[in-house]
Amino acid sequence: MNTQHISKTLQTIAIFSLIAITGCNKKKETVENTHSEEKISNTLLTEWTGPYSGTPAFDKMNIADIKPALEKGMELNLAEIDAITSNSDAPTFENTIVPLEKSGQELNRVFTYYGILSSNMSSPEFRKIQKEMAPKLSDFRSKISQNEILFQRIKAVYDNSQKQPLEADQQRVVQLTYEQFAMNGAELDTEKKKRYAEINKELSELYTNFSNNILADEEGYVTYLTKDQLGGLSEPLIKAYGKAAADKGQEGTYAVTNTRSSMDPFLKYSTERALREKVWKNYYSRGDNGDDKDNNENIAKILKLRKERVALLGYNNYADWRLQNRMAKNPENAMKLMNAVWPAAIARVKEEVADMQAVADANKDNITIEPWDYRYYAEKVRKKKYDLDSDEVKQYLQLDKLTEAMFFVAGELFNYEFTAVAKGTVPVFHEDVNVWEVKDKTSGEHIGLWYLDPFARTGKRSGAWATTYRSHTTFDGKKTVLASNNSNFVKPAPGEPVLVSWDDATTFFHEFGHALHFFSSEVRYPTLNGGVRDYTEFQSQLLERWLSTDKVIDTYLVHYKTGEPMPKALVAKVKKAATFNQGFATTEYLASALMDMKFHLADPSNIDVDAFEKETLAALDMPKELVMRHRTPHFGHVFSGEGYATAYYGYMWADVLTSDAAEAFAEAPNGFYDKEVAAKLVKYLFAPRNAMDPAEAYRLFRGRDAKIEALMKDRGFPITVK
Repeated sequence: MNTQHISKTLQTIAIFSLIAITGCNKKKETVENTHSEEKISNTLLTEWTGPYSGTPAFDKMNIADIKPALEKGMELNLAEIDAITSNSDAPTFENTIVPLEKSGQELNRVFTYYGILSSNMSSPEFRKIQKEMAPKLSDFRSKISQNEILFQRIKAVYDNSQKQPLEADQQRVVQLTYEQFAMNGAELDTEKKKRYAEINKELSELYTNFSNNILADEEGYVTYLTKDQLGGLSEPLIKAYGKAAADKGQEGTYAVTNTRSSMDPFLKYSTERALREKVWKNYYSRGDNGDDKDNNENIAKILKLRKERVALLGYNNYADWRLQNRMAKNPENAMKLMNAVWPAAIARVKEEVADMQAVADANKDNITIEPWDYRYYAEKVRKKKYDLDSDEVKQYLQLDKLTEAMFFVAGELFNYEFTAVAKGTVPVFHEDVNVWEVKDKTSGEHIGLWYLDPFARTGKRSGAWATTYRSHTTFDGKKTVLASNNSNFVKPAPGEPVLVSWDDATTFFHEFGHALHFFSSEVRYPTLNGGVRDYTEFQSQLLERWLSTDKVIDTYLVHYKTGEPMPKALVAKVKKAATFNQGFATTEYLASALMDMKFHLADPSNIDVDAFEKETLAALDMPKELVMRHRTPHFGHVFSGEGYATAYYGYMWADVLTSDAAEAFAEAPNGFYDKEVAAKLVKYLFAPRNAMDPAEAYRLFRGRDAKIEALMKDRGFPITVK
């Protein structure tokens, strides 16, 4: 659930999808002449060279180059806009939309490096530049989105396409481009455009502040342990915590850092209740400590500005504006889905808490279950109910083997072959990053490169995400894919394997699903690589299902010491316990999704963010024994940009599709490896990206719309929804 699948342009600077899906250009010959004459010495702007059709020069990346590269990239991009708008010929797809699709190449190259420095390699020096550039980037975006002549040319092409339709994918590009400009104020009058631009500028600064505050709290709060405080922790985890402490200059101690991958196993296994509470409070109070890194004021300002901005466009609230072109269409439909699942989720939490309290009472622990106890006692219940020990399962979940398992699945479903690229062949931004070449197994055709950055480090944002450095297109010569998966696994001590939890293994598969979605693209135009937020998580959530298939378990889930496959009895326990703790998992996620929507439906005039969170959750009958997966002050999905704002429900919406699609495989003659169903999966659900309406794409795959019953069944909830 902590995935952030965002285009490289949107990745960390909250650039709305206008830049990602359009850009801007001149007539081709003019652009080529201008760029050939331009003396571009800044590495971040220059065309990528080397094998595999060129790759980012991460080894030459320099923070000092960022600001001048951004400024020059914006200058070149705006010159391309001028060329389009000064064209005296009547607007056509070829002289208006195609140049938009071709443009901004230099700036997009800069954003690739910018995204790495922001998400994977941040530093105080970079954050200073980031803060300085946020308003300048906002001004730049407004110069494009509010360019009246540009919009009129786009509108003319759009209007003509309604009378004389273009080819299907061209029609889709025109529609998406026109809608994007219209949604972002292109039709406003001069005064409203001015205010719209001012709001975007203010928001860009707030998003940057919000993100940097979270990162500062993740770096600033570390819990150090002594040898006598390691009760319940496994040997590999102890070694990893020891290395984390040594890396921070605290040799001889053990560090639980303030990230989910470090926090979660500690809360699950540590016998030190007071320390569990401390670690829990550090993590869930990020951005909410009443200091200069507190995000509550930033959130209040963001909510007010978002409402004011959409009011300029005639919308009552931000959610109505945002969801108009999503699968849900409106907040009512999104809320209907969440409200259908919520009662079953919190009812299951009550059952889980009762089971945990019974264990605590039987052990004479003399406690009442609190949020920092949930994971710890859930493990004891799991052991009691299913004789399943998560730490035992973890011995069979090695990161390297899981990577091999993902390659196997990609080969079976997509006919891909992954081959490791020798170190030094392709530049990387950190020694931890490895690269693989992706080819078609049959033809040997080069598909792209897959970068993996697996470990947590100072300056890297928490969570797991996927992104692209270059996406597949063919309209201007074929472009191969450069895709990246990024995780925050705790780096082991030298010579030790990376052992992960079942949940982390699932997330690893999830993010790889995004990468496969990138690699399988067959679109012509860059705009069509974009996604519909409540649909793009579907493909990756579906790929999670292959982790628990027999072929993966029997071959790749082997003991890290003996190499023996996971015993059948343990496999049976894992599958039997598949719906265990679904109350917790569903409720912590849905609470965040509901809060996201309710914040944006509320009147933000005098909002007290903390109070609103507490009151809304109380009205929802939120169980006191757990908290939202992302508490509001560190809800980066929603407040560090606009990618998931009023769209966090999308994971649940996508999971309805996931559960329904998984049934198609389960019912097929060869199950999850059925070639016929896999071919339809690739053809209709992966390869088209956003070249067709997602609902229509799903109907082509399944023969009907998705039904919620499969989701309720998967979670072990009663099926009462009709």
